[in-house]
Amino acid sequence: MEDSEQIVLAEMLQSAEDAAPVEAVEAVTGAIASALNALGVSLLIADLSGRALVRLTHQPGADGPGRLQDEEAAEVLPFDGGPYEQAVRHQVPQVLPGDGRWRLLAPVTERGEAIGLLEIDLPDEPDAEVIARVARTAHALAFVIIANRRHTDLFEWGQRSTPFTLSAEIQRRLLPASFTCESGAFTISGWLEPAASVGGDTFDYSVARDVLHVSVTDAMGHGVASALTATLGVGSLRNTRRRGLSLTAQADEANRAIAQHANVRGAYVTAVLGRIDLPTGRCELLNAGHVPPILVRDGRATALELPGNFPLGMFPEAGFRSEEIALRPGDRLVVVTDGMRERNAAGLDLPAALLDIAPLHPREAVRALSDAVLAIAGPALADDATLMIIDWYDGHGPRRSTAGADTSRASIPPD
Repeated sequence: MEDSEQIVLAEMLQSAEDAAPVEAVEAVTGAIASALNALGVSLLIADLSGRALVRLTHQPGADGPGRLQDEEAAEVLPFDGGPYEQAVRHQVPQVLPGDGRWRLLAPVTERGEAIGLLEIDLPDEPDAEVIARVARTAHALAFVIIANRRHTDLFEWGQRSTPFTLSAEIQRRLLPASFTCESGAFTISGWLEPAASVGGDTFDYSVARDVLHVSVTDAMGHGVASALTATLGVGSLRNTRRRGLSLTAQADEANRAIAQHANVRGAYVTAVLGRIDLPTGRCELLNAGHVPPILVRDGRATALELPGNFPLGMFPEAGFRSEEIALRPGDRLVVVTDGMRERNAAGLDLPAALLDIAPLHPREAVRALSDAVLAIAGPALADDATLMIIDWYDGHGPRRSTAGADTSRASIPPD
């Protein structure tokens, strides 16, 4: 990186630090526009549906496109297969000629999390050096967004194209801050397609120095009661995980916590808990009354037969057993909730669908599978449909670019 570019990045970050959290992105895009002599710069963030981008603008005293709140405007741009969608899904910058200007779209991504796009209008066609420079700048912008969205609701509000119910708000807080994480040994991505009445599904993960911790849970029932039961389960699992307890001990404590504190009599949570030893690929799994995990290996999708356990909270004194499998480079581990399998969704041939999407990055695979469920079951699901996909590389993962994402895999399956 040239000294001049380092200076620009330093000025950009200082501009973000000097600005209020809601103004940080505007300060940064202003610095970018000045450095590149740009005709215009915009940030488009990914909608929570995963099927659109949202242009956020500050418009004092004016009516803007899309939703308005105070002086903030959010314009939803649905994916249509065009260059904006391709830039997000393929994680490759797009250059578009226009009327007297050139538009450059650069993915704003961190560790595979597709935060959005940086849209820059330039007076001249950008060469490879300018495109690479903008890609690096967009990557830096991802950190600005991540840092500042902790302090404001602006980005969260912009991403919500439909209002949340109270139960959905509670459920949202139980999910990880980023749905995707890339590393040398693995890539993990989760997705939750909510039911019309939230069904209490969650997924979670945490990366330690040598261990990847994962969980997928499904609380019984719907609505606020289900979300509160899910809160007990996830809260207990996170607490015991952070205390360094084993998988079986985590299940034991969550089982007692739900049985003792749930407000609904007979409440329970089904779950798959996992620990992957990153240096070796040893994967310990515990199934508490949940849909069996699926291993995609060598062109086959096989449900894993794990020791049977009762759901968490069903019997306070129940014991739990886990089992260990050895992951091989190229393996894909898939965990879903029963919303992917019941009622109309049962019409989906899940093993066949998993093989069809095998070439996809996990970030795109979870969304493709969710789209497949919606296509069969309809837009209003009877139960939450949640899934988590883990690709295991054994330290020899796909190349990650300076843009903060894996760029060596196909994002869209071939026709």
